[in-house]
Amino acid sequence: MAVDLSRRAYRAQRWAARGALFAAALAVVFPLLYGGLQGLVLLLCGAVGLALSAAALWWTLTLRGPLRWVAALVAVCVPAAVIALSAVLLFWALPVSLALWALAVWSGRFALRGTGSEQPERQRERRMPLPRRAVLIMNPRSGGGKVGRYRLREKAERLGARVVLLDPEKENDVTAMAREAVAGGADLLGAAGGDGTQALVAAVAAEHDIPFLVISAGTRNHFALDLGLDRGDPAACLNALSDGVELRVDLGFAGDQPFVNNASFGAYASIVQSPAYRNDKIGTSLEMLPDLLTGQQGARLVAHVGDTSLDNPQAVLVSNNPYRTDDPFGLGRRERLDTGVLGVLGVKVESAVDAAALLLDPSRGRLTNLTAPEVLIEGDRAEIEAGVDGEALLLPAPVLCRIAPGALRVRVPRKRPGVAQAPPRLNWRRLRKLAATVGRTAAPSRFRHHPEIPDLPGGQGPFLGR
Repeated sequence: MAVDLSRRAYRAQRWAARGALFAAALAVVFPLLYGGLQGLVLLLCGAVGLALSAAALWWTLTLRGPLRWVAALVAVCVPAAVIALSAVLLFWALPVSLALWALAVWSGRFALRGTGSEQPERQRERRMPLPRRAVLIMNPRSGGGKVGRYRLREKAERLGARVVLLDPEKENDVTAMAREAVAGGADLLGAAGGDGTQALVAAVAAEHDIPFLVISAGTRNHFALDLGLDRGDPAACLNALSDGVELRVDLGFAGDQPFVNNASFGAYASIVQSPAYRNDKIGTSLEMLPDLLTGQQGARLVAHVGDTSLDNPQAVLVSNNPYRTDDPFGLGRRERLDTGVLGVLGVKVESAVDAAALLLDPSRGRLTNLTAPEVLIEGDRAEIEAGVDGEALLLPAPVLCRIAPGALRVRVPRKRPGVAQAPPRLNWRRLRKLAATVGRTAAPSRFRHHPEIPDLPGGQGPFLGR
């Protein structure tokens, strides 16, 4: 029975690969056949319109005055005109083509699902004794007052934890509070707040090798999301105090500053330094971006990532483990927090032509995506502006960003939503091989070397027939 099930599953994947290739071909060919020469012209217009929109967006960000508004109008109107023209000329062929492409993507991902390397292994969980002296530091202003709204203090105290509330009326030394708690005998530290607060408390927990509890009481809570916690119900995070498991994850550092999410350098880091940014994010950004993007303001940065150097990028984002970049719906998320490497995203766009090229072909050097255990950020100033987990900081240059593999013990609820797995990346070459042959190179790895499935002579792959 096991052999029949394996054979049936593999056959379904092969036919799904064939269906994906067929649907993708139809999605491209159908509008051209329906529209004839008009369809071909429309396809070219779409590519030109996309490039023009990207260039107009660059002008919107780098110009001031009336020209900025003209560029913004072009950036909005050109895509709208292309869509309207497509609807008129192709009529029902356009939605059919989009539906075929959606079918191709779904079938392709189904075909590649479970073929070995696409899905990461589940992170190992460990059952550990319940904490006896848990201390939780809570920011009552974080997330618009989630600590009070979800009655986090009351629930934590009912579970036996001691709660330390930050004083919203004064500067709080969160690191000193966490160290004082450890000195008082705490065997677990926790934080209810944004990623910046989480990072400071987490660093103290890692320093003393005691568990850390994340309570998603901030605004976005990327770290909680990537741990598989429920961001919509911060109180559910407290279940880890009574029914929890432990994960070992990495912790990032920018100089001496810890981060659980990311450290950014360049244009964004300069903007968040402005006192006006918190009250007027859009206005402040539009006012500062023209000078920052054209190099008239801000530090000139050089980022050294292994053997690669990024000279004068407009932005560098260094993350505690790499972000997903192959799935539009998964951008800003990390599948794992224990790979032992930093993710590095660098952007260098110097003109409208570069902006258009970045949109049409991000792989041509304007967008750099790397991983490394260390990243050195140099600047032409004594201090470099940085945004570390959303906090605006000035760090002494050069800034060494590093990762501490497995440094942080995180206690999470045993029952939690979990990290959403990314669908397999569409690999058309692999789909062609899977659709065309049953050989060893195309067969999913879980069907290879099966003890009940002998190989064909000559190493041609598994014999799935009777």
